[in-house]
Amino acid sequence: MKQIEVVAAIICKEDKVFATQRGYGDWKDWWEFPGGKMEAGETPEEALKREIREELSTEISVDEFLCTVEYDYPAFHLKMHCYLCSLLTEALHLNEHEAARWLAKDETDSVKWLPADLLVLEALKDGKH
Repeated sequence: MKQIEVVAAIICKEDKVFATQRGYGDWKDWWEFPGGKMEAGETPEEALKREIREELSTEISVDEFLCTVEYDYPAFHLKMHCYLCSLLTEALHLNEHEAARWLAKDETDSVKWLPADLLVLEALKDGKH
């Protein structure tokens, strides 16, 4: 099975978490934490900063490692390294996603999360960081 290794930014502000809605592919319209694939020679932190610049046109601080989740999707095995992050600039522009929301902890069930991202939410709620 194909293996994909990615990073995800869990961007928090005022007890809310930032979620983005996919605008393309097999999982179009599902919700996820922003991020993407690491490039050769990049650290996870460098990859996260680059991906967030590309996807949201903003700068982040990678504050703390949260968890690594692994999930078997039908076409590939995903390994996702997740970091708690904060915004260094307030402006956010959706370059790849069709929607985004700031969700309070009691609102996270209001969107349809990708399966791997549900595991990240569990880690966030369990306070494993």
